[in-house]
Amino acid sequence: MVSKKKKDETDETVDAAVEAGTGTEAVDETPVEASAEETEGTVEASAAAEETVEAAPAGEEAAEPVEAAPAEEKPKKAPARKAAPKAEKKAAPKTDGEAPVKKSGKRAEKIGVVKSDKMTKTVVVRVDRLVKHPIYRKYVKKRKNFMAHDELGAKTGDKVRIVETRPLSARKRWRVIEIIQRAER
Repeated sequence: MVSKKKKDETDETVDAAVEAGTGTEAVDETPVEASAEETEGTVEASAAAEETVEAAPAGEEAAEPVEAAPAEEKPKKAPARKAAPKAEKKAAPKTDGEAPVKKSGKRAEKIGVVKSDKMTKTVVVRVDRLVKHPIYRKYVKKRKNFMAHDELGAKTGDKVRIVETRPLSARKRWRVIEIIQRAER
């Protein structure tokens, strides 16, 4: 039994396709693509079978008559509409002797000031931001502390850029990727 909500959603998609003039072709794209791939696979398999028959030595042909199965080609169905070509993944450009640089995707980055560096390979970074008060329309300064993994050796007062990462400990989910400005010592 299909829930009423799911049934309504499928009805709406079919109605939208009919109004757009595409009919059911837009809904049934995958079976057409799948049948085209199956046809190509059978043609390649039959061509490979014919090559193996031709490559057999002449003495064996007389002993065992081997016949290649006739290639049964299924008629290709014309797709309802042209499918856009799939974008190819571009490889990262390699530099001389170095491994390609791995991009981090859409990870969050924040800029803040190192508040404490008392722990080993860990710093506490204070990130300030301005938020407009919803009623008074005045900007209020909000501060939040983040514990970040530090391989670069940041000291108290340094301005650093931190990036989101996997959980490294109970409270540490950030990593220092750059020291923007060193503090005066």
